[in-house]
Amino acid sequence: MSVASAIQAITQPLSQLLPGAGSSSNGTPAASSSAAPSAAAANQANTDAAQKSLAGDQQTFLKLLTAQLKNQDPLSPMDTNQFTQQLVAMTGVQQQITTNTLLQQLVNNQGGMGDPVGLIGKTVTAPTSSGTLQAGKANWLYSLDAPAKDVTLQLTDSLGRIIWQQDAGQMAAGEHALSWDGKDLHGQQRPDGSTYTLSATATNDAGQSVTTHIYRRGLAQSVEQDSGQTVLTVDGVKIPVGSVTSVGSGA
Repeated sequence: MSVASAIQAITQPLSQLLPGAGSSSNGTPAASSSAAPSAAAANQANTDAAQKSLAGDQQTFLKLLTAQLKNQDPLSPMDTNQFTQQLVAMTGVQQQITTNTLLQQLVNNQGGMGDPVGLIGKTVTAPTSSGTLQAGKANWLYSLDAPAKDVTLQLTDSLGRIIWQQDAGQMAAGEHALSWDGKDLHGQQRPDGSTYTLSATATNDAGQSVTTHIYRRGLAQSVEQDSGQTVLTVDGVKIPVGSVTSVGSGA
């Protein structure tokens, strides 16, 4: 098999794996451009499959190319234009997969919430156990999936050390709030600006664990890019836009 024919065999199935392969010949997508999570997951799966396939096909391509160079006729060596076209074909597939990956990241960063800037000044809810001490206070929301006989709340610092704990006792199912005054186990006031993590454990009358959820609800103060991810700042805590579960009007 020549390298040229191998390139064709490699690039054709790869192009079918790339997102958008279901488009019609005039460039119109065969399906609706819905931003549903299932569509995003399907696109990501296609891109992952293409990358995995390309990793193996690169080795095959290089082996074929090396064999062709070793066995070419010295009196009639390979045309340099043909050699260049083969390299460009493989590079083009790599670039297309990379482009699709970056585009998918941009879509994922939107989190289905439209323009993230439009969230500024609105009340958002997102699962996060982090809270920042401001003006001597930090607030969390947590919920129980079922009634609990015993509930224990703990706060840890950035080093994982327990700095506050409370045995909340019996609680009903549903949403509850914790407002911490910033004083640790020794009664010392913690400095503003520090971030702490809340954990909640609960058991029922039978001693079985009750599922708990910790989240934050507050005003979105700003939006920024952090390590390639779009994040909102809510009460001093950075929250990925994609994790926002609900949006309401301002305070």
